[in-house]
Amino acid sequence: MSIFLSALSFHASAQEKSITINMKSNVQTDYMNGLLKLALSYSGKEYVYHSTSEVYSRPRLMESVKNGSVSVMWGGTSEQMEKDFIPIRIDAYRGLMNHRLLFIREGDQPRFDEVKTLDDLRKIKFGQGRSWQDAAILEQAGFTVVKATKKPSLYYMLDGGRFDAFPRGANEVWTELSAFPELPLTVEKNLVIIYPLPTYFFVSPQDPELAKDLENGLEAAIADGSFDQYFFNSPEVKEALTKANLSKRRAFRIDNPFLPKATPLNRKELFLDLTKIQNEESEAE
Repeated sequence: MSIFLSALSFHASAQEKSITINMKSNVQTDYMNGLLKLALSYSGKEYVYHSTSEVYSRPRLMESVKNGSVSVMWGGTSEQMEKDFIPIRIDAYRGLMNHRLLFIREGDQPRFDEVKTLDDLRKIKFGQGRSWQDAAILEQAGFTVVKATKKPSLYYMLDGGRFDAFPRGANEVWTELSAFPELPLTVEKNLVIIYPLPTYFFVSPQDPELAKDLENGLEAAIADGSFDQYFFNSPEVKEALTKANLSKRRAFRIDNPFLPKATPLNRKELFLDLTKIQNEESEAE
């Protein structure tokens, strides 16, 4: 009997697997953590979640995932990211993050009302994270970009006049705005910058088992509808679809020359027609 119980105990412990992620910052939503747990719930294993003891900067986080001390991170993809980590090529935001709205200073809206062309937009100085793929995309498109290592610094730099606008995903702006109530910032009303930059999970190259579980779980969640259910019920996504007004904004489309060739753009089920969805949401109200 004791041998049997020991065997059961060994089997149970063998199915447990630890995973370490970056500590949640005050401007990071719960969406990606929740999607991670949804995907891994299909694995049949008991994943035990841990976080770092402090919020890691992007460069430190990348190095930690590379060496395996942190299990997984997420962000926009690039050839270099897909070389350094194991990419899970399923856009976590179904294309919503491809639509960038602008944080601006309160009182600056009249200046942005005058932006009619891409050349007009290029006169605006943008802020971005130093290691973000967005910075390279915007610079390649002819924009001036001021960079910072830590994301919270960018809000204070915008307030201080170091640059004129801070582009963020349509799903990010209102959550992040509420995190800095002391700053006189707002969301620009009429413009949207669009470029293809899927948001992926990137797994440590030290943990291919986790990568496989995560990929299989996301595929299963897409197939049975739970991914869509999670997406549309997310407060972050609901707020974006309600407030972003994407279909009525002046859209500026720019190329992403760094988009990896392996990006599954032909898999239409991975992306949503967000303008159509937003129109349907508006009609339902």
